[in-house]
Amino acid sequence: MRNVIEANSLKLAYPRHEPVIKNATFRVETNQFVFVTGASGSGKSTLLKSMYGAMDISGGDLSVGGIDMRSISGSKLYKLRRHIGIVFQDYKLIKEWSVEKNVMLPLIIAGFPKDVCRAQAIKLLNHVKLSHKSDKYPMELSGGEQQRVAMARALAHNPFLILADEPTGNLDDYSSQVVWELLERANEELETTVVVVTHHIPEMFNAEYRHLMIENGVVYDIH
Repeated sequence: MRNVIEANSLKLAYPRHEPVIKNATFRVETNQFVFVTGASGSGKSTLLKSMYGAMDISGGDLSVGGIDMRSISGSKLYKLRRHIGIVFQDYKLIKEWSVEKNVMLPLIIAGFPKDVCRAQAIKLLNHVKLSHKSDKYPMELSGGEQQRVAMARALAHNPFLILADEPTGNLDDYSSQVVWELLERANEELETTVVVVTHHIPEMFNAEYRHLMIENGVVYDIH
């Protein structure tokens, strides 16, 4: 297996603040499913942000997909993000676009023909059990439905890596189950590497996984 993410003595800090992540050394390999846990304010989301270039590296090293995140250029970051699926707790859907067009977004950015974009969106909306709401707008959906749309969007371009920040934190049980099943299937069937930040690992999670825990700025591998 090759390393999809590799951190060596990684340090992350906000301007004029003490480091949030003081010493992180770990590897995430192809097709692994990784949970990152820790207390509120421990740096879970900060660590995830560094993996898609939304957080500057203060010290040490971090590479994602073989790319050095310390010296990544704007054009390389743009290309990298085209191959990563990101799921946010607050969904980040475009409210002026229909559900179907929101799912199509990564493919539109990548320059795929409209018919290809639409066919993929229809397939994925069926997976998240929302094909009947393809012409609705995000504000017409419940929070759980919006997150399922966000999951479909994250999977639209067949990413090699999915990064999810508390993807079920605000969801009802049904939507949470759909999201976990989608992440499991992406990991098992598509061999997508998945990294999920969460307060609690779900009790009914069936797939094999690794557990990284952040405590006092240090990342520990829990076996």
